[in-house]
Amino acid sequence: MAFGRSSSSKRPVEPVALKILVAGGFGVGKTTLVGAVSEIRPLRTEERLSEAGRPVDDTAGVEAKTTTTVAMDFGRITLREDLVLYLFGTPGQDRFWFLWDELAQGALGAVVLADTRRLEDSFAAVDYFERREIPFTVAVNCFEDADRFPAETVRAALDLDPEVALLMCDARDRHSVRDVLVAVVEHAMARADRLREPATT
Repeated sequence: MAFGRSSSSKRPVEPVALKILVAGGFGVGKTTLVGAVSEIRPLRTEERLSEAGRPVDDTAGVEAKTTTTVAMDFGRITLREDLVLYLFGTPGQDRFWFLWDELAQGALGAVVLADTRRLEDSFAAVDYFERREIPFTVAVNCFEDADRFPAETVRAALDLDPEVALLMCDARDRHSVRDVLVAVVEHAMARADRLREPATT
């Protein structure tokens, strides 16, 4: 024992920080998801929808939506003592997609949030991450007034590869969102392990 401290005392754990994107169509629930799970007050860059934006903002199916993300959402969640996720929510409208490349730099993986009432709005995000080989998981946000479909039906509609996890979730519920984030991290790490495996001759 030295200076009154036990030599067996545990050193503080330095957590690994990982970056996760939350993407999807306009009004699908990205801001809600980040806010539901973040352990800090989330950063939001929301502005009110205006008359000037009506010709370019498709609010079909989300007529009650009055605000939109114009840059990003940001939050943080500690999954374990040694693992912290930084969440970056992307803007949903086409005219803000130029921000995606900046937000995607250094990302371990992504969540593509989907709404079965407007499933086609998820195609662009799925295509984006497939083209850039960024591991992603699809989370179907189960809105109360949305029809329920089997996971395999949604998977087929999105033409997902077999290794891409698809989960049903409630973007308002912390535990539901946490399960989605765990699935993203597990998928990304499993993919990294496969890439590290030596090629067999």
